Amino acid sequence: MGRVVVGVAVTVAVATCAVAAVVVGRRVKSRRKWKKVANVVRELEEGCDTRVGRLRQVVDAMAVEMHAGLASEGGSKLKMLLTFVDNLPNGTERGTYYALHLGGTNFRVLRVQLSGQPTSDLEHEVERQPIPYNVMTSTSEDLFDFIASSLKDFIAKEGEGSNISQDRRELGFTFSFPVKQMSVSSGILIKWTKGFSIVDMVGRDVAACLQEALTRNGLDVRVAALVNDTVGTLAVGHYHDPDTVAAIIIGTGTNACYLERVDAIIKCQGLLMTSGRMVVNMEWGNFWSSHLPRTSYDIDLDAESPNPNDQGFEKMISGMYLGDLVRRVILRMSLESDMFGPISPKLSVPFILRTPLMAAMHEDNSPDLREVARILTDTFEIPEVPLKARKIVVKVCDVVTRRAGRLAAAGIVGILKKIGRDGSGGITGGRSRSDTKMKRTVVAIEGGLYSKYTLFREYLREALDEILGEDIAKHVVLKVTEDGSGIGAAFLAASYSS
Repeated sequence: MGRVVVGVAVTVAVATCAVAAVVVGRRVKSRRKWKKVANVVRELEEGCDTRVGRLRQVVDAMAVEMHAGLASEGGSKLKMLLTFVDNLPNGTERGTYYALHLGGTNFRVLRVQLSGQPTSDLEHEVERQPIPYNVMTSTSEDLFDFIASSLKDFIAKEGEGSNISQDRRELGFTFSFPVKQMSVSSGILIKWTKGFSIVDMVGRDVAACLQEALTRNGLDVRVAALVNDTVGTLAVGHYHDPDTVAAIIIGTGTNACYLERVDAIIKCQGLLMTSGRMVVNMEWGNFWSSHLPRTSYDIDLDAESPNPNDQGFEKMISGMYLGDLVRRVILRMSLESDMFGPISPKLSVPFILRTPLMAAMHEDNSPDLREVARILTDTFEIPEVPLKARKIVVKVCDVVTRRAGRLAAAGIVGILKKIGRDGSGGITGGRSRSDTKMKRTVVAIEGGLYSKYTLFREYLREALDEILGEDIAKHVVLKVTEDGSGIGAAFLAASYSS
């Protein structure tokens, strides 16, 4: 009997040890798994470091590249394109003006009524319609006849009850394709993008082609301004607030323009502008500097993009790319551990995680992060993600977004430095402005990434205050501007009306 008891006790002890060994093994394995994930996050944080010292290096690099781009064509990654816009709307404009916006597969026709008093409640009408695919790949005459006939129909709907009395109408044309501007109302198409392929149009004056189509369709309308959407945003900002000196678009893509002194534009010495200033379209998405915090995820995204080694700044800060950077980090964590279960094939699909979804995960305030769980399930087909893993996903979103917002802030301060609005005197083409009293400086900002993504906006403002310091930052106002690509073109038509 005693032997039996001893045998049972030994068996129980062995079984207990075995169970304990399994439990310990699982704990060790779990710790290793989470340690690998933690290492991925730590490496990401280190790679995305945007301490204020580094941001100031980016600021200096941006200002230097701006100066180089103004000195000579091809002298910088920043194109620093001349727009010939030197007369921005100020609210005294009167009359009815029109705008066309061709930005892709859709276009808009607008009419704006200006009363001579700046107001936030503008009287305007807009119609949107798609461009038929056959027109996108046909001839320049077909494209612009289609646009002109649409404008003709739009004008015909004004009716007898309208108070529009001018004999000749003025039009602003926002054309969101690469153009070499020749004057405020003319520009040569460099190449098509966004699915357009009209061979006979490349190398021709865009505004002239539109003007010819308007005439063919019996419209007495003059193309008074040819602009891109960034310049339109600046026009709207300046209309509402004359202290507006720059405009930034931070949405799917990103760009910036600002008011520059003509005598600082060395590559076009001798150019005479009435105001002594001109709006310069920076095309800042292509900015690059060794001081930008680049990770392996950025390198891979760039290499696999349709435009490798191009638009480096844009790929770090704009809505087109942020969600995909997060996807790449989640994929890496899945490869390093089984925290998300079996690796989902959806994790390897580029751009499957759109930035609005990433923002929704980042700003999920529910205790159990249910929105994060839903998006991981719906987008990546990863069910039942543990809460600990969901928190890590939110952390990844935060790191990527924080870097983007802070780099965008550094870009803005780079512009302010170049024009002497950052309190340091700036790079002004030889003149010192260190004795200039700080002026109120307004930057107009348009784009969903900034206007709709609260945490991105907060990170940008926070970095702006850190870089400039409280005494200087209080003079810098960031204003959300709506529909610069449409209304702004009509404003510029008013500024340059005959």
